[in-house]
Amino acid sequence: MSVVIGVLVHARRQEVFRQAASTLTGIAVRWGVHDAPEEAADRLRELLSSPGADGLLIGPDTYDVVRDQVPDRMPVAVVRPGPLELALAVARMRGEFPEHRRACIDSFDHHVIQEIATSLGVRHSALPYAPGQPPEEIVAHHREALRNGGVVLTPRRRVADALRAEAPVVEVELPASSVGTRLQELALRVRTEQAEDCRVAAGVFQVRDGDEVERARAGLREFLLQDPQLAGSWVENRGRRGLVVFGHKALFERATADWQVVPALHQAEREMNVRIAAGFGLGPSMREGISLAERAVMRAEAEPYSCGFVIQDSGVIIGPIGGSGRRAEFAYRDHSAQLERLARDVGLSPTTLSRLVSLERELHGRAVSPSELATLMGITDPSGRRLIRKLGTAELVTSEGSAQPTRRGRPTRLYRLRLGDVLDSSARE
Repeated sequence: MSVVIGVLVHARRQEVFRQAASTLTGIAVRWGVHDAPEEAADRLRELLSSPGADGLLIGPDTYDVVRDQVPDRMPVAVVRPGPLELALAVARMRGEFPEHRRACIDSFDHHVIQEIATSLGVRHSALPYAPGQPPEEIVAHHREALRNGGVVLTPRRRVADALRAEAPVVEVELPASSVGTRLQELALRVRTEQAEDCRVAAGVFQVRDGDEVERARAGLREFLLQDPQLAGSWVENRGRRGLVVFGHKALFERATADWQVVPALHQAEREMNVRIAAGFGLGPSMREGISLAERAVMRAEAEPYSCGFVIQDSGVIIGPIGGSGRRAEFAYRDHSAQLERLARDVGLSPTTLSRLVSLERELHGRAVSPSELATLMGITDPSGRRLIRKLGTAELVTSEGSAQPTRRGRPTRLYRLRLGDVLDSSARE
């Protein structure tokens, strides 16, 4: 079955995207083509309102316009020119304008501009990429820099068009091969997430107290059967072993708002005055899912209030999850021996390392700055920088270049967490 990808792109670049899509099989494309930035949001809404779109591929410049309107759970890939495209543009500049040895470059990471311009012997003025950078600001930067002469190198059509009459311009092209690579990567990610959503999941609900446990269990079963978010699941009363619910992982994630809340807990407490323990298990088979769910419900029963826990076969534990929107906490306890040993080696507490592992999962491979890591961990910026240094010494992060959030600010380094890989490798040894 084909993966359906919505493509949101400016009309000027549509042909390149069509060429890229035509070379791939197993991918069906729905087009959202706009002629001006102010139309991009409307085209996005049209793509999202049409049923069946599995992911979004968004063209250069367009993502900055619509980024706040992209659904959180929608797989998205943004196509931007990279180091190879910039190197080719610098080579074109050397060939087309041999009298110029100075370039004014915008919209690439600072380290990419520095490395390529230096390697190819071009003096340069740089305006690194920053989300939401208005074209007018970029044009103003080029005009200021061009007082010393040079050639404009830009991947932005509006910037190139605004400056062609004032200075030599080389537009950084986006070849169909680069678009095709991003499209293929997005399709593979969609297929992986679809397979993950179809994994077997099980839930176990236990009535913890009350004079009429059987009656409370029957009432709880009705709550679960009437929950529209659990429609399509199978609910079975196993007596003292509790109520068992079977379904796909995606179904349970929707019913719990991504493991943030279990509504049946709050409803049972309010209407039946009993405490409930809930456990969820995610495994490769139904048997494994039930086994993990039973372990999770035992964790929930140890808490003094109604709550739930989730245990995944990867070793991740999520909980406690409340009945009214309490924020879940994450742990990585199935690898406790490895995690605690690694924590000692790094000089961090197991709790801090556990929080970092769960944060790594939430980031899905996205690199962060020390300041953003501090915000996500709820610590100060200096503490975030110290944490990065400790992780770097232990090779638990990899450097992923830099970003410049504001025009006048200094570039900040970006880092990708890799604790999961280290723990998994240690567990296999």
